[in-house]
Amino acid sequence: MLRSLLMFRPLLAVAALPGALVATNAGAQTAETETKEAKEPRRIRVALGPQLGPAYPGADNLGLSPLVDVAVARGDEPFEFEAADESFGFALLKAKGFSIGPALNFQTGRKRNESHVGIDEVGTTIEVGGYVQYWIAPKLRFHGELRQGVNGHKALVGNVGLDYVARDRDRWLFAIGPRVSLSNAKYQDVWFQVSPREAAATGLPAFEPKGGGVHAVGANATGLYQLSPRWGLYGFAKYDRLVGDAARSPIAQGIGSRNQLSGGIGLSFTFGRGVGRR
Repeated sequence: MLRSLLMFRPLLAVAALPGALVATNAGAQTAETETKEAKEPRRIRVALGPQLGPAYPGADNLGLSPLVDVAVARGDEPFEFEAADESFGFALLKAKGFSIGPALNFQTGRKRNESHVGIDEVGTTIEVGGYVQYWIAPKLRFHGELRQGVNGHKALVGNVGLDYVARDRDRWLFAIGPRVSLSNAKYQDVWFQVSPREAAATGLPAFEPKGGGVHAVGANATGLYQLSPRWGLYGFAKYDRLVGDAARSPIAQGIGSRNQLSGGIGLSFTFGRGVGRR
């Protein structure tokens, strides 16, 4: 377990920064800036719709779930970009293109009727952790997350990615970029191991991942288009390819798939002071 956690030390160190830096950042803000921001009218954009994604990591069938996105902006500033595959979060610290804050995600579980009789079930997991984000250039953003499952798989999982973002303020936006998914040994055991007991029950060969590491690579695209000042379209498409022990697992090769596809589309509505008069 310790060996698999070592690869996450840089991200763990970053995740520990908020407590040390929030107080410093708060002290650096002037009362004048805080007063100005408080007076700026707030706009809120809510997007809702359906999305499809793997029923569980390594599955070859898709599950339906709601697509929800909420964004907040003040004054004439455009809504801050968030990729559709990010966890829910908010910035505790912002400084010169850098931000850091908490992250919350829900990982769907695995039921026997969705996979194969004899393969262990895994409960739906609440994952909590943190994220770090940095705008390398005006159109190029790095985003990384590290989350711990508090139930369900009870393992450590992380994601890192880059996004090239093209936009015309809030009129339209298109972003695309690569993704890398990492996990510790426990995560890979939960989702990709086939124990001797499971092998006897299913006929699959027994398999045990060697440890943690990168378990998927892929790409994500996010798009937004305003039909009117209030109504718009929001959507995304994502592809992941299982690699390493995850790809070699009989679960992925025999009853599932190494190719993981997901996507969704929703209708967005923007409300707040000043919307429709711009």
